[in-house]
Amino acid sequence: MSKTLSDALVFECETGNYHTFCPISCVAWLYQKIEDSFFLVIGTKTCGYFLQNALGVMIFAEPRYAMAELEEGDISAQLNDYKELKRLCLQIKQDRNPSVIVWIGTCTTEIIKMDLEGIAPRLESEIGIPIVVARANGLDYAFTQGEDTVLAAMAHRCKQKESNNKTETIVDKFVESKELKSSESSFLKTQGGEASLRTMSQGFSNILAQQNLLNFTPKSFLEKNNTISVETETKTNKSLLKKEKNHPPLVLFGSLPSTVTTQLTLELEKQGITVSGWLPSQRYTDLPSLGEDVYVCGVNPFLSRTATTLMRRQKCKLIGAPFPIGPDGTRAWIEKICSVFGIQPQGLEERESNIWKSLTEYLTLVEGKSVFFMGDNLLEVSLARFLIRCGMIVYEIGIPYMDKRFQAAELSLLEKTCLEMNVPMPRIVEKPDNYNQIQRIRELQPDLAITGMAHANPLEARGISTKWSVEFTFAQIHGFTNSRDILELVTRPLRRNQSLQGLGWTQLVKQNG
Repeated sequence: MSKTLSDALVFECETGNYHTFCPISCVAWLYQKIEDSFFLVIGTKTCGYFLQNALGVMIFAEPRYAMAELEEGDISAQLNDYKELKRLCLQIKQDRNPSVIVWIGTCTTEIIKMDLEGIAPRLESEIGIPIVVARANGLDYAFTQGEDTVLAAMAHRCKQKESNNKTETIVDKFVESKELKSSESSFLKTQGGEASLRTMSQGFSNILAQQNLLNFTPKSFLEKNNTISVETETKTNKSLLKKEKNHPPLVLFGSLPSTVTTQLTLELEKQGITVSGWLPSQRYTDLPSLGEDVYVCGVNPFLSRTATTLMRRQKCKLIGAPFPIGPDGTRAWIEKICSVFGIQPQGLEERESNIWKSLTEYLTLVEGKSVFFMGDNLLEVSLARFLIRCGMIVYEIGIPYMDKRFQAAELSLLEKTCLEMNVPMPRIVEKPDNYNQIQRIRELQPDLAITGMAHANPLEARGISTKWSVEFTFAQIHGFTNSRDILELVTRPLRRNQSLQGLGWTQLVKQNG
């Protein structure tokens, strides 16, 4: 089937303004993800009120974030920024003793040109705690891009991965340093270097890490295990080698709940792919090692800055894949990673099919319904693609910021999905003008509008069912098993309307709208 001009995706850009939730709210999920961290948001009382109301922290809770509120003296540069921030950081160290302190810059720190990047290194060396500086101001970034700036800053703190050449040199030195029998020497060299030595014994792994290789003799190791026959030993070695990853290191980036990271890690392990680490990790001290031999892959579409940092600064190789949202996206994500490593995926088609069967009750409700994305959290393209696969019609995808390079695979899957489902291509509007969008919504009368909180109540008053886009940010929507959660959010207002139909409430609202 040849693709006509009308079949192509249409991209537009309207006002150039961000109409989104504030990006400093990324603190809400990042401080929970990085368990040994402390986040210090540097801004005005307005920022404090926003965090207090948006995050809904209970009065008895003691979260690992705080506000450094700028007063008139700070803004007019009458006070010493360094002394004030040092005082706060020393108090944080005394009270919480975190492994890392993350400074979140706001609009105010940008406007008054506060030199956070200049202050941080000096203060870090003085108090003895790493200080990561991230800009999350609403002038430059949309809602979820706050996480993007934090992860990009943390990428600079990751350790450099040692090259394979160094490992080979260590093993060679070990073999040369001891007058080993030829059989023992060949055994070491044929088992794959450092990785296989690690499988021989935990004690030897510790010695190898310290490069003190003279006190270990493979002969003594074999003598302790003399009950193992040669045939059994060979099988054991093969099984151990099979468990070792036979592909380059893979690091996944994106902040997800621990249960979801475990699910995605296990899905890849089923295909024989080992995940070397996550950015961010649960503990700052466990950040993954990066380098030229490391492949990286994102799980969220708003992490383009992090992807760029990993490629340009850390020299990692980026895997451009659709994002693991919905059964279709998760399958495509795994397949892409497998293809890069030359692995033939197994059982994914059946896995996806079973998930779709489990969603039948939701699919019946959404089939043929229309949806309009006003744009807020940069998840819009992935969600739209999944809902189109569910049988919905997407009129428009509003999105605050679009990086076509980072989302190229996702856009391609969206296009493919529209063709397979035989539905019109939705228009994609970057930085949409809210006034124009409201007019289009009134004309199209979609069954559902996914929007920021500012427009939800006015649209509801005019008879348009809405869903807050921020709810998708905080919900678990990645992977095969969490597809149900997406449809649970989408169908909630539709199910509510069905319940109200018998009361005539919906018609009454539309008449008075």
